[in-house]
Amino acid sequence: MADIRIAIIGFGKIAKDEHVPAITQNPAFRLVAAVAPRGAPEAGVPVFADLHQMLQEIALDAAAICTPPAARHAIARDCLEAGLHVLLEKPPCTTLGEVADLAALSQQRQLSLFTSWHAQLNESVGEAARLIREQGLQSMRIDWLEDVEKWHPGQRWIWEPGGFGVFDAGINALSIATLLSPSVLVLRQARMVLHPAGQQPIAATLEIVSRGVAGPIEARFDWRHKGQERWTIEVLTRAGNRLLLSDGGAVLQVGDAAPIRHPGGEYAAIYARFEQLIRTQQSHIDTEPLRLTADAYLLADRNGAN
Repeated sequence: MADIRIAIIGFGKIAKDEHVPAITQNPAFRLVAAVAPRGAPEAGVPVFADLHQMLQEIALDAAAICTPPAARHAIARDCLEAGLHVLLEKPPCTTLGEVADLAALSQQRQLSLFTSWHAQLNESVGEAARLIREQGLQSMRIDWLEDVEKWHPGQRWIWEPGGFGVFDAGINALSIATLLSPSVLVLRQARMVLHPAGQQPIAATLEIVSRGVAGPIEARFDWRHKGQERWTIEVLTRAGNRLLLSDGGAVLQVGDAAPIRHPGGEYAAIYARFEQLIRTQQSHIDTEPLRLTADAYLLADRNGAN
């Protein structure tokens, strides 16, 4: 029986393509409203231009916040203040301080807060993490290459302060890396190429170390890439086995074996986890991918080309 009444706030592509199907397919949830200043007739539920009007007029238990990152903190605060459990799309907020504030408020109000990192919930990623726990981590190489004009056509907010630039996608890879690594990932060097008409990077490289990992941990993010996207993480275990996660973590190849795409969707897993958190009155707050991104901005050489 669907007894968790939920609203989607920010009805863009990710909400339409991923959140709505996942909510519809989960019998615990019922989508009852949406907030979309420009309208969203395809939502199939009452759509409000204003968050506060929705909170006054619609009975709700939870909210999924899918707006651009800069708006999420204020919206999440209002939802928690209104007594709603909150699910945050990635990245959860623009700053670590904003997440800490929401964490404190959710605890005070005894409400669930879920910082969802969808790429972590691929079954292939979980299997790779299990193998690394058994065999240890020797080295890791991340390549996250795509064409920004394909995935963010005409969007200017990604180049403005708080927009994250290439880390809007690259943070997915970092979320996987933080799950795979048995120890904390520590950034040592970063290089960024800024967008010529903005204030955010269009490309970046990171050099990372981790306690107990002898080999390199490197990441390359580039939105200037043309052709087929390349979302891969290659791992060498201490036992000498090669693991290759591809298609954003959906496919796992172990050694020379055939690649396997594990069943199950990321967003179905997100809502299964959100239901569990609500039922048990718990929160899941993971800031490590955002922390690594923030460290990159602190350390980055913004003059080096890559």
